[in-house]
Amino acid sequence: MAIAKQYLKTKPVCKVTFTVPAEEAKKVAVVGDFNNWKANKASSLKKLKNGTFKGTFDLPKENAYEFKYIIDGNYVNETEADRYQWNDYAGSENAVLEL
Repeated sequence: MAIAKQYLKTKPVCKVTFTVPAEEAKKVAVVGDFNNWKANKASSLKKLKNGTFKGTFDLPKENAYEFKYIIDGNYVNETEADRYQWNDYAGSENAVLEL
């Protein structure tokens, strides 16, 4: 798994690209603070021919966001997150993206 950040000079946003290698998966989405933890079409990652899922989101910079991936219905943390934070509601740690 990987996260790429591209800060824009002309706007107060960062283009964040999430890449998840999941060849056997049928559906992968990224959910978090930035989309109210909703798995929908806008949060879905696109499956590429090489079996990885990828998606880019414009997120306001100078913020921190808790997030997880949903891979075929299972919540999975990003292994290369900026940090992890305990979440009482989820009863587990969430990955944190710092922009």
